[in-house]
Amino acid sequence: MQNRRELLIGTAAAAGVAALPFTVGPAAAQGVALKLFVPAAPGGGWDQTARTMEQVLRANNQVSSVQITNVGGAGGTVGLPQFVNQWKGQSGALMVGGMVMVGAIIANKSPVKLTQTIPIARLTGESLAVVVPAASPFKTVKDLVAALKADPAKVPIAGGSAGGTDHILAGLLAKSVGVDPTKVSYVAFAGGGPATAAILGNQVAAGISGYGEFAEQIKAGKMRCLAISADAREEGVDAPTLKEGGVDLVLFNWRGVFAPPGLSAQQVADITKLVEDMTKSAAWAEACKAKGWVQITQVGKAYEEYVASETTRIEGILKDLGLA
Repeated sequence: MQNRRELLIGTAAAAGVAALPFTVGPAAAQGVALKLFVPAAPGGGWDQTARTMEQVLRANNQVSSVQITNVGGAGGTVGLPQFVNQWKGQSGALMVGGMVMVGAIIANKSPVKLTQTIPIARLTGESLAVVVPAASPFKTVKDLVAALKADPAKVPIAGGSAGGTDHILAGLLAKSVGVDPTKVSYVAFAGGGPATAAILGNQVAAGISGYGEFAEQIKAGKMRCLAISADAREEGVDAPTLKEGGVDLVLFNWRGVFAPPGLSAQQVADITKLVEDMTKSAAWAEACKAKGWVQITQVGKAYEEYVASETTRIEGILKDLGLA
């Protein structure tokens, strides 16, 4: 028979993270067990963000352990309800999400919204690349625009999930040059791999995704990057911006982190400080540079307002596309 003291010790050990106060500070790493929830399959942008955070937080000695949970599907809307309902009140927990999830929530008419989470910090932004197969007759973005104007149905464009960032850029590109966004022939794929295969196989006229998804194929001469959606040319990217190609359009695929509901003000402040300290570190700067991510750090109320404004903006775009 266990005595009362042994029973209490066993119960605390089984509770794991929940039994430990979540604190930050120079000596806090000994007791900070962070849980990262990724509402997507391993390998994608959100998953890469979570695993990069883990590496940096460990390198900075900010945490004692990191547990990553992946629940993929429907642009994050399969995992979001689990995070909101099952992770409620967990002070050492964060969900990685971003622009794709904002669009997916609207397009899928998800009953669970991002407003049910606590925005902690915007971390990075990644410009999108508009690419074509190497043998494509389109040499510049102006060539692609001319074809879209002539007959958008004859210019199939590959990208990620319907309503996601790639789709949004395709719609905005069309709208910016006077083409009805609903007429765009957008071919949605479950991931970067299948979309890349379709482009390389000349099954589509063009493709849109984060530059990193196509970088290897571009460098190998198998794809040509017509333009990127950044506001200026980027280091290491041999391609003009859409603006340089005559299209007045800028779009970043931003990523950030959110806490579950049910936290106290102090718990929110603690987890915010943990993330903010990470973003100020040399290790984070080096990791972002290696990944080709632009740091667009924003925390607290400003980030909360940004998420709200992005939701309004994206809802308008998706209505133009007939998806909301």
